[in-house]
Amino acid sequence: MFINHDYINSILEETKNPTREESLQVIEKARKREKLDYRDIAILLATKEKDVEKEIFKIAGEIKEEIYGKRIVIFAPLYVSDYCVNKCVYCGYQCNNKFERKKLTQEEVAEEVRLLEAMGHKRLVLELGEDPVNAPIEYVLECIDTMYKTQNGNGEIRRTNVNIAATSVENYRKLYEKGIGTYVLFQETYNKPMYEKAHPNSLKSDYEYHLTAFDRAMEAGIEDVGAGVLFGLADPRFEVLGLMMHNDHLEEKYGVGFHTISVPRIREAAGVAMEELPYLLDDETFKRVVAVIRIAVPFTGLMITERETPELRKEIMTYGISQISVGSTTVIGGYKKRANNEDSDEQFKLFDVETDSMSAIEQLIDDGYIPSFCTACYRKGRVGDRFMSLAKSGEIQKVCEPNAITTLVEYAIDYGDERFKEKAINFARKIASEIKNENTRKITEENIDNLLNGKRDLYL
Repeated sequence: MFINHDYINSILEETKNPTREESLQVIEKARKREKLDYRDIAILLATKEKDVEKEIFKIAGEIKEEIYGKRIVIFAPLYVSDYCVNKCVYCGYQCNNKFERKKLTQEEVAEEVRLLEAMGHKRLVLELGEDPVNAPIEYVLECIDTMYKTQNGNGEIRRTNVNIAATSVENYRKLYEKGIGTYVLFQETYNKPMYEKAHPNSLKSDYEYHLTAFDRAMEAGIEDVGAGVLFGLADPRFEVLGLMMHNDHLEEKYGVGFHTISVPRIREAAGVAMEELPYLLDDETFKRVVAVIRIAVPFTGLMITERETPELRKEIMTYGISQISVGSTTVIGGYKKRANNEDSDEQFKLFDVETDSMSAIEQLIDDGYIPSFCTACYRKGRVGDRFMSLAKSGEIQKVCEPNAITTLVEYAIDYGDERFKEKAINFARKIASEIKNENTRKITEENIDNLLNGKRDLYL
């Protein structure tokens, strides 16, 4: 198996108290943008040198700026079913919890989608619990169809990412044929003993089957996969090295690693015994983890949700995070319930749920970011190894920033009031005027004018 526990543990033991000289050597490699090995990564996670820590954040911030500029990709989850047969110790959906389960009808899915489109969303992540009887693959496929075909005025979902339980090559091929974007699956923990403890006697108990899900997905034709661990189950240094080993395995076997990595922390939820989890991350450790991952995999998108506070999200966007959720709910039918001011139980605790999406978008603009609703790469076939080759060559920048700018303008025109519209369009024009390539700048400025004249969905 490609996650070598003995090897990881030996590295962690060797590097638990790195010398100043060792830490500075790794910093120099990072400064030169050289690829870090597992030992290097472990040293950056373990070093206690304060000046080295400052350099970690500085270099991570420089990498983020060089590769992603000021773009922040916007998405939202859509939870469609909380039926689940698993007993995951960290999840409010666990089958041990007794509450009235719900699965959305396709009419209700469409209603949720229209509400999300009214918020301006173009990119959604389909989420549901694992239950082959109540929510089989056929139900998932129906939901994908509904998400793509439902429109609300100028609103439309242009990319549907899917986060479902590990499944067969046959089922992944069905997802591929439906035109999904990224297939997302969190290993939860790469530590096998902890994995088995956290997933007792259920469909999710098989560590190897879960671990090799991306292999089956890629075999089925899916080129973009999104990984993650649930920080708080095991030693975070072990988890980061596990992520890196998994990424390297996919690169070696399929020519491309993770398209995205998510960094969720365990949050309070019904039935979750937080006091029994010895590796819960404090904010300082969490921030170090994000920065080190950014240095280790510069071209992989890093995602964060409203599991974290607005203040922390704002900080880690400066040196790591490139995709954020906005206006989320983990409640089945939660967008309608929110619209109707109904109370409901969530899968886990979220922060900032009272802030409306427009205010969140405006805050990004105020902070100098370009909120991006772009889905162009997916629809132009710039996925998998083709996306990564463009990203690593720097060529992807020639389309990413212009497309982010035009999606912001489209958002402002379709969803903003006059004050917001003026603010966002002026901001977009300013950013467009700073594009160095004359031809790209001209096309971007023309696209802004065309959007103002009624055209939509313009991208390079």
